[in-house]
Amino acid sequence: MKIIAIDVMRIAMPFSSGREDDPFNDTGGGDAYNAASRQLTRMETLLVRITTDNGLLGWGEGFGHLSNPVTYAALAGPVGRFFIDKIFDGTPDGLGRLMDQAQRAFHAFGRSGAVQFALSALDIGLWDICAKQAGLPLWQLLGASRSEIGVYASLVSYDNDPVQVAAHARRAYDAGFHSIKLHETEYAAIAAARAALPVDAQLMVDVNCPWTVDEACRQAVALRELNLGWLEEPVWPPDDLAGLARVRECGIPIAAGENAQGVQGFVQHFIAGAVSVAQPSVAKIGGISAALEVYRLARAHRVNVVPHCFYYGAALMATAHLVATLPEDTQLEVPYLQWPEPLYGELNFQPRMTLPLTPGLGFAPDEAILARYCIANTSLNRETTSC
Repeated sequence: MKIIAIDVMRIAMPFSSGREDDPFNDTGGGDAYNAASRQLTRMETLLVRITTDNGLLGWGEGFGHLSNPVTYAALAGPVGRFFIDKIFDGTPDGLGRLMDQAQRAFHAFGRSGAVQFALSALDIGLWDICAKQAGLPLWQLLGASRSEIGVYASLVSYDNDPVQVAAHARRAYDAGFHSIKLHETEYAAIAAARAALPVDAQLMVDVNCPWTVDEACRQAVALRELNLGWLEEPVWPPDDLAGLARVRECGIPIAAGENAQGVQGFVQHFIAGAVSVAQPSVAKIGGISAALEVYRLARAHRVNVVPHCFYYGAALMATAHLVATLPEDTQLEVPYLQWPEPLYGELNFQPRMTLPLTPGLGFAPDEAILARYCIANTSLNRETTSC
């Protein structure tokens, strides 16, 4: 089959986080980034729709959020154009060969950043097409045997306000989520959430790379008594793997990998003994193809995998299918947000998710909502990519 068109869409959806001021406070990225994020009242997703000459459509999503304009430019420009008129047989092996060509073609742009995010989106969309070609839901094509997965609630930051953090952690628990992740950095806020939750609740904390290694070690020692499921990305810079390994020696499980430099970045994490939990992000790492390779490597190094997934588009559905291939107790991360107008299906998730039985990802966005909240779009085909 031949790829004949690629549509690229930036979508910005309104939501509620339950904050008193309610505009989106991003889960991390530094003070300047968070200050900008607090002005946002919508959360973006960057979607691609791939069309083949036999009429199949594949949906993908690339990272993401405030960096969308850059990834959008890569998709609307050289990366998207590379794929127009490319032929592949609609099988996972054929897709692997095509993505290898693309990775080699764009290797000079680096193993992370906008080009890699763009390749991730296209890889997801092409896996959607492979599953549709096979007549199987993606989880079955990937070899999973379970169609139901657990879900954990990933809260936004509540500015380290102990009262707010405790209230929203309890709100998530009362909604049925017994695994909850915070995005706070201060002991008082994290301890308040722990105290507000029953003993059966699992609590994780993502601090988004704020500390030196020495600071992270001190924080880890203090947090040990809270019995956290993991402490996520405690060290700046995030690729200080020796530093992560030192923090891990403090007796608290360490999760990281959302910002790894491609699959080989995870190899280095594993060799360094830097992580207890590996967190590949499907919209950043290179799509489903790269995520599967990370899973294989993690098994070889006996490291648990719990994918990163602060998305609400095709990348969320791709991660859900991937989670089904992992051990039974592995849960899907979902942003704990409420959507007045869901983009597809039921985005206001429950603690258990039943995967679709329809062929492919099962991602079918509402076209009217796409049109209503689209803030930029580009269509690529043979005519638009010709000189």
